[in-house]
Amino acid sequence: MPAMRLRTIGLAFLLIGGGALALLLDLRFQGAVWRFLYYQTGEEGIISQLRGAVELPGNLIRPPLRTAPFHPIQHAGEIPYGMNVFLQKEVEADKIRAMLTMIREAGFVWLRQEFPWEDLEVDGRGQFTDSRNDLTGDGVPDTISAWLKYDRIVDLVEEHGMRLMVRLSNPPAWAHANNPDIGTFAPPDDFDDFVNYAVAVAQRYKGRIHHYQVWNEPNIYPEWGEQFADPVAYTDLLCRTYRALKAVDPDIVVVSAAIAPTISLDGFMGYQDVAYLQAMYNAGAAACFDVLAAQGYGLFSGAYDRRQRVTTVTAARHVFYRDLMVANGDAHKPIWISEAAWNAVLDAPLPPDQIVQYDRFGLSTQQQAARYTPELYQRAQQEWPWVGVVFYWFFTRPDPSEMNQSFYYFRMAEPDYSPERPTFTPLPVYESMRAFITQQQPMLYAGQHQAEAWPAQHDGQLVPVAGAQLGTALSAQRYAVTIYGNRVRLRLHEWPTGAALRVNGVEVFVWPAPGWQTVTVADGLLPQAHQLVVESAAPVTLDALTVEARAWHLLGVPLLLLIAGGGGMIGLFVAALRERRQTRRPL
Repeated sequence: MPAMRLRTIGLAFLLIGGGALALLLDLRFQGAVWRFLYYQTGEEGIISQLRGAVELPGNLIRPPLRTAPFHPIQHAGEIPYGMNVFLQKEVEADKIRAMLTMIREAGFVWLRQEFPWEDLEVDGRGQFTDSRNDLTGDGVPDTISAWLKYDRIVDLVEEHGMRLMVRLSNPPAWAHANNPDIGTFAPPDDFDDFVNYAVAVAQRYKGRIHHYQVWNEPNIYPEWGEQFADPVAYTDLLCRTYRALKAVDPDIVVVSAAIAPTISLDGFMGYQDVAYLQAMYNAGAAACFDVLAAQGYGLFSGAYDRRQRVTTVTAARHVFYRDLMVANGDAHKPIWISEAAWNAVLDAPLPPDQIVQYDRFGLSTQQQAARYTPELYQRAQQEWPWVGVVFYWFFTRPDPSEMNQSFYYFRMAEPDYSPERPTFTPLPVYESMRAFITQQQPMLYAGQHQAEAWPAQHDGQLVPVAGAQLGTALSAQRYAVTIYGNRVRLRLHEWPTGAALRVNGVEVFVWPAPGWQTVTVADGLLPQAHQLVVESAAPVTLDALTVEARAWHLLGVPLLLLIAGGGGMIGLFVAALRERRQTRRPL
């Protein structure tokens, strides 16, 4: 073999080997390539990242998901920080106060709390009494109001300046009298019994609680009982309850049951989530909820897993639901994530063989959960304008007796409260979320946002205005918000003379014309933070902000130059090789 060819082959092997070694060292020590792959695959291990890099191009051969990020969306501008709690299981008011204090100090505002039907209408149909306990010790059950416990919960939540999303579920045994073997969580024999319970709760707390979730995970076992999941039957239950709750109070926001992420196709242990949701739409569910609920478990990868495979569940599973919502004319509705977390079971004090369902919910350490969780909230704000509140699953359990259950390791704090030490020991995920929320600069990212969205500060209120995107707009004299993007447009109504609109301290001229107008308040090449401030002696009516954060268009000319230059270099290299071979060819 000619020496020239041997040197060429040797050089090629040297370059390939050197490149491979550099790549492995980068991945081993979490360099630039590792970080890039992490934010594409959500994976940390070398093999997992390489597998993810191979799987990612599959996104390009699938139809793009339609998420309509620039469509006006209701109920998406709420403060996004929520927490799942089990206050109905607590006895001491001081313990509940300590719990709520810690949750509130970390920056969480929303609580997802179940008001179990079996715990409210205990003694029979229409009887909101509880005769299960002998309170006096005389051997005779004592009847008390079943509302007392929940009245206290509502009082304490209000005392801490927090808000409730109440989950309505868990029928009492008497609701299954005609079918006693159907299972504890199964729907009642008569759906109207459930409706009556929901109405009773809504009437009692009218004006105090505005958000109700109807059922939980009806597409997986055992949440629909010992029977096959039935999207048509659940839709019937949802629609009956929706109409009844709206009759109690039109301002009630009805949240659907959280769709459980599952790829199961058997219909009993699980009814594939995307197919289940479409079956709900086919049954008329679009008219029966204001917010679609989903679950946001990361399972075996982090928050930034971007692989869009319907056969793999990630924290971004809800993007498939959003695509269905858009296709079914529900682009104006948001998704709220009822439960989101990573299962830190790798730090369990028990060996795996002593933990039930050890790897069912994913495997992570406490430190991984502490990193992934803030990243999920950050990604939701930056990339998913259709996502509203995200509820962490969960703060803590009443005691440590369930540490042999895998779900126990989702907790954010140890259940170690005592009167002598009236607090809870926080875990790393609590500390990381508290730092994230309390140190964050709230801002609006790419998408369509109503003016009253939670990052904005203002002195106004919503008022009905003809022509407003969602029927109401914000009327305020002072308004300020931070926006991240390169093009920002503000939709407003009848700009009053003397009002001032400033972006990064520079006044933007607005024509004081009657009716609606859209003003471009920022238009730059690269996305950046913009401070938007409105001040006026008379109220200003602001409707929506459209934020674009696109920099890909800047790559056009450099990319063409790079391709042309690369092609030219290759051409010169080939020409040089040919010339060299010709000069060495014997006469």
